[in-house]
Amino acid sequence: MFNPSLILRRNVERWPEKELVILDNKRVSNQQMAERVDALAAGLLNLGMGRRDVVAILMYNCIEFLEAVLAINKIGAVFLPLNYRLVSAEWQYILEHAEAKCLISEAEFGPGITETLDHLPSLRCRILVGTAPPLAGWLVYESLITANLGSQIPDAEADQSDLQRLMYTSGTTSRPKGVQITHGNVLWKNVAHIIEFGISSHDKTLVAGPLYHVGGFDLPASSVLYAGGSLVLLRKFDPLGVLETIEKERITNLWLPPSMVNMLLEVPHAESYDTSTVRCVINGGEKMPVPLIQRILRIFRNAWFADAYGLTETVSGDTFLDQAHVLSKIGSVGKPVLHLAMRVVDESGADVPPGSLGEVVLKGPKVFQGYWRDPQATAAAIKDGWFYTGDIGRVDEDGYLYIEDRKKDMVISGGENIATPEVERVLYEHPSVFEAAVIGIPHDRWGEIPKAFVVLKHDQSASIEELTVFCAARLAKFKVPKTIEFIETLPRNPSGKVLKRELRELESNRREP
Repeated sequence: MFNPSLILRRNVERWPEKELVILDNKRVSNQQMAERVDALAAGLLNLGMGRRDVVAILMYNCIEFLEAVLAINKIGAVFLPLNYRLVSAEWQYILEHAEAKCLISEAEFGPGITETLDHLPSLRCRILVGTAPPLAGWLVYESLITANLGSQIPDAEADQSDLQRLMYTSGTTSRPKGVQITHGNVLWKNVAHIIEFGISSHDKTLVAGPLYHVGGFDLPASSVLYAGGSLVLLRKFDPLGVLETIEKERITNLWLPPSMVNMLLEVPHAESYDTSTVRCVINGGEKMPVPLIQRILRIFRNAWFADAYGLTETVSGDTFLDQAHVLSKIGSVGKPVLHLAMRVVDESGADVPPGSLGEVVLKGPKVFQGYWRDPQATAAAIKDGWFYTGDIGRVDEDGYLYIEDRKKDMVISGGENIATPEVERVLYEHPSVFEAAVIGIPHDRWGEIPKAFVVLKHDQSASIEELTVFCAARLAKFKVPKTIEFIETLPRNPSGKVLKRELRELESNRREP
């Protein structure tokens, strides 16, 4: 059996009074969590939920989120975390596509989603977390637990091929796709990460990213739970709160995507906080600009900064840059984790030589089994057992992977391939630049030319001419942005990836008559 609730049972047997999860001043032990999970599981069973049913979760980071996950899996159901930044129409599409039978949500979202739920015939029940007066048609979460305290629910049997969760991709190209993550995927991911980082019951992980995202939930949070460690939750990301919590709770590891790193670096006197207990900072979400890596190492002086590469489809964390090569291989995302094979291939699927660009493909037990109700997308992504990631990379002579671009984001100008992160890296090196993103825009002569969208630091200034000259001194002429536009902020998804699709759509709309 691979039911995650078995892990909680084991932790209760060994460390019943140990703090499992901390949020603000609320601290929940393994024993307390187990009692509440049993009660919620009993309540879900009484509501008709069972094996393979999809139960959605719409909440900010909170203790109830983890309770719900464990209770849902305990009865053999599948949990579906929803991005709380979406709007009603997007929630409706995901809930309908996933055929969700139940939704557990916070009071804050109740009024906004209630009307949407009325159009979902498959949804049997809705449960509301919070102290606000109950809404019509909603059950009260805490009342459901109180009514069932003392219940002892057996763990549903699950094998490696059974679904543990559905996670919908961020939809950078089209409609979100439901990624089917099995108990086996999570098991092998946890084994790989525990070995990679030496995770143990002594670890205390800060969850600063959203739990509905694979980075927040799995990098390395679910592995730490698996090993018997503790989680400290931030309800929402707050850069000052990250540093204060690290110092107060003596955090040992955390995940920070590039966007969060950037905001952390803007905290006044960030280097003065005591981060000495942090032994590992895991990065990931998009290619990390080298200047940011160099700056973040000055804040976490004792930590291994593990630049990472991973996807929702692989339960995160496929490659990590080992501690011995953080500086000598800076810019690389390292080598694959245990039990994961990686290749870089050309359009025909043949391996490319070291140093050459190609598509990154992956194979192993942590790789997903396919997209929910989408055999066409599954067949396009998984070929001969290999998952074609859509990411363009190269492997050096020592086997270290460098991610250069998304396949769709590569700019081809006059027959020359331009990896947009290379141009973005140079822009990040300018002292006035806070963020930058480069896309290709149509050009009559060259097919495409690179355009840069730049966000300046709030107290800095720079001209288009100044940035163009700066890039020209550091890049081949064909790589220099031919046009630069200053904007207030870059569109990003919750993992920190820049939504270049939105930038391309902006350009396309401008060109339309």
